[in-house]
Amino acid sequence: MGIYLNPTNQNFYEAINKEIYVDKSLLIERIEHLKEKVNKYLCISRPRRFGKSTDANMLVAYYSKGCDSSQIFNDLKISQTELYQKHLNRHNVVYLNMQKFLSMTPTIKDMLELLSEEVIEELEECFKVKKSRNILSLYLSKVYSRTNEQFIFIIDEWDCIFREYKNDKEVQNQYLDFLRNLLKDEPYVELAYMTGILPIKKYGTHSALNMFDEISMIDSEPLPEYMGFTEKEVEKLCHQYNISYEEMKEWYDGYHLTDMISTFSPRSVVASITRKKFGNYWTSTETYEALRVYIDMNYDGLRDDVVKLLAGEEVYLNTDKFQNDMTTFKSKDDVLTLLIHLGYLGYNSSDQTCYIPNKEVTSSFIASIEDSSWNETTKALLNSRALLEATWNREEELVAKYIEEAHLDTAILTYNNENALSYTISIAYIYARNHYTIIREMPSGKGYADMVFIPKDDKPAMIVELKWDQEAKTAINQIKEKKYYYELEKYLDDLLLVGISYDKKTKKHSCIIERYR
Repeated sequence: MGIYLNPTNQNFYEAINKEIYVDKSLLIERIEHLKEKVNKYLCISRPRRFGKSTDANMLVAYYSKGCDSSQIFNDLKISQTELYQKHLNRHNVVYLNMQKFLSMTPTIKDMLELLSEEVIEELEECFKVKKSRNILSLYLSKVYSRTNEQFIFIIDEWDCIFREYKNDKEVQNQYLDFLRNLLKDEPYVELAYMTGILPIKKYGTHSALNMFDEISMIDSEPLPEYMGFTEKEVEKLCHQYNISYEEMKEWYDGYHLTDMISTFSPRSVVASITRKKFGNYWTSTETYEALRVYIDMNYDGLRDDVVKLLAGEEVYLNTDKFQNDMTTFKSKDDVLTLLIHLGYLGYNSSDQTCYIPNKEVTSSFIASIEDSSWNETTKALLNSRALLEATWNREEELVAKYIEEAHLDTAILTYNNENALSYTISIAYIYARNHYTIIREMPSGKGYADMVFIPKDDKPAMIVELKWDQEAKTAINQIKEKKYYYELEKYLDDLLLVGISYDKKTKKHSCIIERYR
């Protein structure tokens, strides 16, 4: 048993003995299949808080010869498979947490030398093969040639270099060369499993690590159900702890990795259960200022897309040109793609669009923009609660005033149609999402209501109709004539009809609010 060679199972033992643990042990069966039948080089990237290190520790505990993990795994799902006993604690494992090595050394050169020294020392003690030079790949080749022993490499935080040395291309290339020399086409490699936030950095016209299959939030196959907590897993937890699944889903779900599989942020789910309240647990591991840095980069109209996203829209993007680092941005698509990898956006692969996945992430976007100089957008977000209360109180002139102040100054919102006006309304009423499910273009009666606010609590239901260069009264009449309230029978005792209009000549908004009778 060593620190790096065949380490103990202590980290995973502590994980499964926490109050809340979700059994993901069948990942081992999937990894074995990929290793034997597809590719033994796997790079799994997903955001912080999504269980990357727990999975890495589980693989160490299962494969490592340096421990006996039968008492840990006998009660987990993997124990019911045919391969369970075949591989349990029967492999040489080299476990490397790159972040720890980086934190102990002043330069990348020192880091790689320290890593090589430490691992070679343990290999030398175990296999009694004399070291000639401090080059890890050469030493492992020598061990393999004399003993025929192979190794499973489990590398956690593999991409920390690209986060700590964002602008140093020479350091990044030096690190990639080290990994390539260590792993590529080497017979001593039985499996290489790397995990981090970023996919593998593109290296000139090719990747230095092009032997890896990459599994990410952009393309999660063949491991989508292991990229976070699935809906079934969270629903079971909610039932066990008597917590609202619908509210949990609203706060932390939304990462639609396939048409059938949607995942939750694991750390946020656990935190909300243990602390017995829903909230934004994102900022406890990464402040919203980190998000602000990226959304303030107004590449090619990025700000307009962020407004669309906050309004509940999906935005098309091309993820192919992203260089898999945190500094090489040539377009807004590169920034949006990075935000997908960081977990701030979800990705719909079927139509190549991104979106804000849930309430937790929305609150991070709002906090970032409120501290930025986004002028009307910031003002709209700050006034959102007051606007909603004015609407409930039927203060028509005050509602018109707040909408006026929220008249967004972005390129997409030239106010030449009702669709453009709806973006402003969506942002202005963003606080309403705490109390309502908001549906745009809801089919009802004899047409489509522009915006319908269905209450989650004891607040009045609302139908909002928008008009451009027409009277606000026209909007109210349309709600009545087309009977948009037909789908809201259960709310008719407490239903507000809201007409909002924008006059292009005067650049003024008007509002009429009526109770349904």
